[in-house]
Amino acid sequence: MTVLIVGGSGFLGTELIRQASARGLSTAATYATAPGDDSRAVWHHLDLRDVGRLGAVIAEVRPRIIINASSGGADWAITATGPIHLAMMAARRGIRMVQVSTDAVFSGAAVYYDESTLPDPITPYGAAKGTAETGVLAVNPEAVIARPSLILGDGRSEHERLVHALVAGAVDGVLFTDDIRCPVHVADLAAALLELAESDTAGVCHLGGSDAVSRYELGVLVAERDGLDASRLPAGLRVESVVPGPLDVRLDSQATQRQLRTRLRGAREFLRPGA
Repeated sequence: MTVLIVGGSGFLGTELIRQASARGLSTAATYATAPGDDSRAVWHHLDLRDVGRLGAVIAEVRPRIIINASSGGADWAITATGPIHLAMMAARRGIRMVQVSTDAVFSGAAVYYDESTLPDPITPYGAAKGTAETGVLAVNPEAVIARPSLILGDGRSEHERLVHALVAGAVDGVLFTDDIRCPVHVADLAAALLELAESDTAGVCHLGGSDAVSRYELGVLVAERDGLDASRLPAGLRVESVVPGPLDVRLDSQATQRQLRTRLRGAREFLRPGA
């Protein structure tokens, strides 16, 4: 069985390649600027705005599974339209598809969000991801829409790198105490995505960790795990800042978790020193 990881050179894509290869799956991956370092994947250049190239890659790879872990930010053609073209091609060829979305599709007004909640984004990025969700399921109802929260790792995520930079005084900024999420470890997320890809599950799945924490608390947990001086982390309120985005978004992932063998650990567990 061949799996195609779209966005394979990214943080999540790298872990997906590692785990797919470890499972014995034939793995192909795409990149936008430069291929990743994992030689176990066959690399293909792909710009999701190029529909012709997208079709050529799928025809060459002939995957049984496609996982779209690409990140185009608020670029509408990449983040909103690209996944819909991908889903159309997957549906025509009978290819299983998993579209990785985000908790940014929610405004935060309701605080708690389960899989039945419709998107109500308040940022361009959230709007693009929400549009992709709707479009993908419209053209490919058998697809999976997977919504994670903040993705952490073992020092490699942007959130962890920011904590180190803030403690060192290398960058300006604060960590918000009123911005709540349900972070998930990249290894748990990748395992869950592959498990969903190999199942017959369809529709929306939530893949948030079991702990709701603020970005500041998350920073403290990272600092304590890494032996940094957490007292050097600057705190602030997002509601008083000019940074756009939802405040309190807590993914209720219980329904999805019941379907999975993979356990989605909470940040207080996977960031515990020595864990």
